[in-house]
Amino acid sequence: MIVSGGIDVHQHLWTGAFVAALRARTAPPRLDGWTLILDGEPPYEVNPADHEHRDTTGLDLALVSLSSPLGIEFLPPEESWPLLDAHHEGALALGAPFGVWAATCHSEPDPDRLAADLDRGCAGLQIPATAVPDDRLLEVLTDRDLPLFVHPGPARVPEGAPPWWPAVVPYVQQMHQAWHHFQAVVRPRHPRLRVCFALLAGLAPLHSERLLARGGTGRGLVDPGAFVETSSYGPRAIDAIVRELGVDVVVNGSDAPYATAPDPGLGAAAAHAIRVTNPRRLLGIRPGATVPSSREETRT
Repeated sequence: MIVSGGIDVHQHLWTGAFVAALRARTAPPRLDGWTLILDGEPPYEVNPADHEHRDTTGLDLALVSLSSPLGIEFLPPEESWPLLDAHHEGALALGAPFGVWAATCHSEPDPDRLAADLDRGCAGLQIPATAVPDDRLLEVLTDRDLPLFVHPGPARVPEGAPPWWPAVVPYVQQMHQAWHHFQAVVRPRHPRLRVCFALLAGLAPLHSERLLARGGTGRGLVDPGAFVETSSYGPRAIDAIVRELGVDVVVNGSDAPYATAPDPGLGAAAAHAIRVTNPRRLLGIRPGATVPSSREETRT
């Protein structure tokens, strides 16, 4: 089902500037031609066609994410920032319908540098699920009324594991942990911050009964500022999340080019909410406003 005016909050597109920066490196993460070399994972053959033409039919906005599993945000700042700058420069130059999540260095957080990237037009800040959110970075977001996007981070793959292992095992575990850490630790310190968790937060919200059984709290109290996006899941998982959290905090994400946006399978009204209404609330776009081309236009 194609919904006109939709938003995809989770895509990946490696621009020429970013590819060149990865090829310039002599240590992981790096590109050797189109072979991606990472610590902890076997070499991966990147398909260049995945990062060339992209079908954005029905989308008013597709937000480009840094590939956080590469580990770029955890490099020393002198190694991290050239790659981050290349990511920002290339993605900001793509033009409509593309936008970009800012990414930042976590080995030495720099709130001023994050503020500058957000003020250039980035939609919000993406962090790896394996990072401990720095309060100073989150305050920069809150000051600008911009959201946080939590994405899987680096993962080590056991020898002999099948190719799908990182996406199905460590990525899900990371998102599960990030969801609970946010609710228990981050939310009390940042009550106004909007956040979105990739891949339905690893289905962590479905464990609320076990949380209660082990002394946790909060079941039935939906956080209207904590969103989850749908990448790599389909109608059964989306339906289960909606039953737990309600439809208003579920947003459309595809993880293109590695997957396609699922049809929620919940009818036209739910599809419109997930692909249009809810992503606009996440991003702070005024009701009825056109999707902005700059950060200032998103102000409510």
